[in-house]
Amino acid sequence: MTDVFLDEKYLGKIEDKKEFIERLKKERREKLFLSTLNFYYNAEFDELYLNVCDGRARRPLIVVENGKSRLTAEHINRLLNDEIAWGDLIKEGSIEYLDAGEEENSLTALTESDLTSEHTHLELGAITILGLTTSLVPYANYDAAARLNGGSKNQKHALGLYLANYLLRMDTDVSMLHYPQMPMVKSFMADVSKYSKHPSGFNVVIAEMCYEGYNMEDAIVFNKSSVERGLARSTYFRPYTIEELRYSGGLMDEIGIPNKEVKGYRTEKDYRYLENDGIVYTGQKLKAEDVIIGKTSPPRFLGEMEEFSFSVSIRRESSAVVKHGEAGTVDMVVLTENEEGNKLVQARLRDQRIPEVGDKFTSRHGQKGVIGLAAPSVDLPFSGSGISPDIIHSPHSIPNRMTVSHLIEILAGKVGGLSGRFVDGTTFDAEPEKNLRQELLDLGFRDDGTEIMYNGVTGERYKVRIYIGNMYYLKLKHMVANKLHARASGRIQLLTRQPIEGRSKGGGLRLGEMEKDCLVAHGASLLLKERFDSDKTVIHVCENCGLLAVNDSFRSRQYCTRCGDNVEINAVELSYAFKLLLDELKSMCINPKLMLGDKY
Repeated sequence: MTDVFLDEKYLGKIEDKKEFIERLKKERREKLFLSTLNFYYNAEFDELYLNVCDGRARRPLIVVENGKSRLTAEHINRLLNDEIAWGDLIKEGSIEYLDAGEEENSLTALTESDLTSEHTHLELGAITILGLTTSLVPYANYDAAARLNGGSKNQKHALGLYLANYLLRMDTDVSMLHYPQMPMVKSFMADVSKYSKHPSGFNVVIAEMCYEGYNMEDAIVFNKSSVERGLARSTYFRPYTIEELRYSGGLMDEIGIPNKEVKGYRTEKDYRYLENDGIVYTGQKLKAEDVIIGKTSPPRFLGEMEEFSFSVSIRRESSAVVKHGEAGTVDMVVLTENEEGNKLVQARLRDQRIPEVGDKFTSRHGQKGVIGLAAPSVDLPFSGSGISPDIIHSPHSIPNRMTVSHLIEILAGKVGGLSGRFVDGTTFDAEPEKNLRQELLDLGFRDDGTEIMYNGVTGERYKVRIYIGNMYYLKLKHMVANKLHARASGRIQLLTRQPIEGRSKGGGLRLGEMEKDCLVAHGASLLLKERFDSDKTVIHVCENCGLLAVNDSFRSRQYCTRCGDNVEINAVELSYAFKLLLDELKSMCINPKLMLGDKY
């Protein structure tokens, strides 16, 4: 007897599971209310799971019977002539939807030629095994699966036209690519998904070669002249929001230029860009720590007797300031109300981002890298026809990653660029490499995509031919301007007296155990000393009992709380975190002694 579960709930037992499943399949095609039903038989535990619940990903597959597809050429012709629709195919049982559970009990063929008597289903098209973004990768069947996965993820955070009404929105932390282009080598999914309406990359001339070591370890060399002509420029948008909140007792925030009496008043210079209403004007350039919207708030805490006192009238400063490490131009200011009816002010900052050393780029094949050098085009290699590449990519990043499709795209892009057409690079159904090579030969180029190139500095011809062509490249949102982090002295934690963490708060950079080892290996002892005394403190220790002593500089008196006045007391320099440890040990009734010795 086989146990049956419906949506994880026990229903009962059945005797003949095969007959039961066949009957279910038959009824699923006939009865509409069973159209969402899927089942999964677990042979190990002899359990049958029926699922009709929400939240399951289901996908259509062609039904196979006795090694033959139920979707025939006649069906396809009738579909093309609009005689039948998709729903008719499902009703007659040519196509059915499977979820992840039912897929466990089925055997699906990729193409019709692969069908055997054991197969239960057939893919509608081989490309449907991929997701939307993955199917946009050209010649993806020549890639390793891990790279394909990476290429898919990279496309998701590439910059482009993410929305047509971006100027009317206050989105957090977004970028817009200035001149997005359609890829010359594209999948048919680019047309299905209307990729031309929201492209997120640009076509470049790319050469696979080394350049003075500046593109080792996944770095890429950029053509500075291409950047100056507008290649890969983008604008970064960041909104700042302030609300006039109401508090108990009738007190509320006020948006405006704060008075000098206000607690925490900055300097007049910080408020210089605010207009009379306390809001910055559109078009003004701001730097970090500049006030963008002025605001004052009532005091946080009111005591019982403070109601009539003078301190109630002292407000505190709570303006919105440009974040540490950011700058830009005020793009838009919006005055409105929130759902509670409170005044809401939003100001958006924009900052033009020109590609610089450290910005991250990638192809659609997971070959990501940062700019290692932006070299003038006069110093870059050039071909016999005088073309300098926009990007020089390291050939060492190809063999171990096995991204053959990266190389094929360069060849296909070259054909597309020279013949002025789009090349179909749909996975499993692309233009064959053989045809591309022949077309390149007919266009007067070598069929292997290589060209003789010359050193841009010396003018000498390179001893080897360089693989050069066209490719679709993506600019990723990880820009060095958003990640740059440095600090001298600054804010510290109250407990440990060490620098706070976090780039946005102006925190410190932590040197860990391994970074310390690197400095030790370098013999940089003075740097070590300087790095590791961020919480340096001087404490006084009693030589007699080893406990912390008191140094009263006001009365010029040093004494031990245990031994009294007439003992030797010495100043010791150590980390405040260690002093904190001593205090915590004392709180646990453990008496730590500091035994002082002479320095030899």
